[in-house]
Amino acid sequence: MTEKENSLALFEGLQIRKEWDKESEKWWFSIIDVVAVLTEQETSRGASNYWRKLKQRLIGEGNQLVTNCHQLKLTSDDGKKYLTDVADLEQMLRIIQSIPSKKAEPVKQWLAKVGSERIDEMINPELSIERMIDNYRRLGYTEEWINQRIKTIEIRKDLTDEWHRGGVEEGKEYALLTDIMTKTWSGKSVKEYKDHKNLKKENLRDNMSNAELLINALAELSATEISKVKNPYGFKDNVDVAKEGAEVAKIARMQLEQRTGKPVVSKVNAKDKKRLTYNGDGE
Repeated sequence: MTEKENSLALFEGLQIRKEWDKESEKWWFSIIDVVAVLTEQETSRGASNYWRKLKQRLIGEGNQLVTNCHQLKLTSDDGKKYLTDVADLEQMLRIIQSIPSKKAEPVKQWLAKVGSERIDEMINPELSIERMIDNYRRLGYTEEWINQRIKTIEIRKDLTDEWHRGGVEEGKEYALLTDIMTKTWSGKSVKEYKDHKNLKKENLRDNMSNAELLINALAELSATEISKVKNPYGFKDNVDVAKEGAEVAKIARMQLEQRTGKPVVSKVNAKDKKRLTYNGDGE
């Protein structure tokens, strides 16, 4: 495949990895992620095992669908890229037919919608932002939280642009820097933070309160501004800058906690979306 754009989509709050092929103008979807949604598997291992058994059955039946499946390197939860079975829209719809699930029809409709939306967004990029806002609204987030989330996405993009300029490798090194910054300002690694909120595959930022989003954004904004002054190059230099930026946010977190008597890092997650609009109480 030629130059590609990696992306994530959300179906009922669950992430489905997808990759756009500009040459053929089609999406490739992670089969394991779709299987996880359909079978309601709580772990990627469970979905992988289900797909492996289904694939063996389809091969035994002489089904050409499996033979024609592609593999692409997609980013996993640990930030590393692994070869992953993917399917285009037509293939994915046929796979769904082989899986008994009450979610089969909604997933089919969602996949078809995603396919058509990408073409529209190429013509008018603002549509992607509008659809993101609509998706958050449908999931029950408040307007206050949505506005804050959109702003943090812009701040994150500025930081990753700066990392790219500074020679940081997208994927694993981005994930490592993010983990370092999170650990510095919050006292928890990304995994520890997700465990604290009882999250599995869900997006951590989509489960942060306003206070958490703001402090995290301060870390990323600070790191971006420091990077523009110091011009680090390479992963090691960017680690130092990432820590400096996160230290600014750590100080702000500690001062806020001292004045309010409440921890910024909360156990509240998106299952209780109304509470995300203010700082959780750690309960």
